[in-house]
Amino acid sequence: MTEKPKVKEAAETLYGAYVIETNRNDLEPEEIWKLYMTLTKVEDAFKALKSNLGMRPIYHQLASRTAAHLFISVVAYHLYGAIALSLSQAGDKRSVHSILAQVSTHSRLNVTMLDDNKRLHNLRISSTPNSAQKEIYSILGVVDTLARTKKVIAQL
Repeated sequence: MTEKPKVKEAAETLYGAYVIETNRNDLEPEEIWKLYMTLTKVEDAFKALKSNLGMRPIYHQLASRTAAHLFISVVAYHLYGAIALSLSQAGDKRSVHSILAQVSTHSRLNVTMLDDNKRLHNLRISSTPNSAQKEIYSILGVVDTLARTKKVIAQL
């Protein structure tokens, strides 16, 4: 084995560089990079749909249920994109995935119970958001209007 200094030197000039080959001579390098990054965004969208937004697996046996499942996943992805845009416009550099992980612990409980007089009660209780969640809600313009409610919903 012999070392080829010219080949090695040529290879070293490419260390840390990213090479994109294209037949589009009408585009500037910045435009080519933006187009390439669009591909990355599309791949990220499919990854989000398949993992974070639960598009897969689909166990439905009826075509209408499968279509509804896919529709809900796509609507969720649009919300995902709107959240990403709002964060970006606010200068927040966190990923939507990390934002979703942080707010996923903020919950709303719906408790239904029967009292001694056979009345059915429905309680809705929201947990209190922590400081990180409050910051995210503030950036996104989300106002917590879900107050605690208690209703008698039936007399059995």
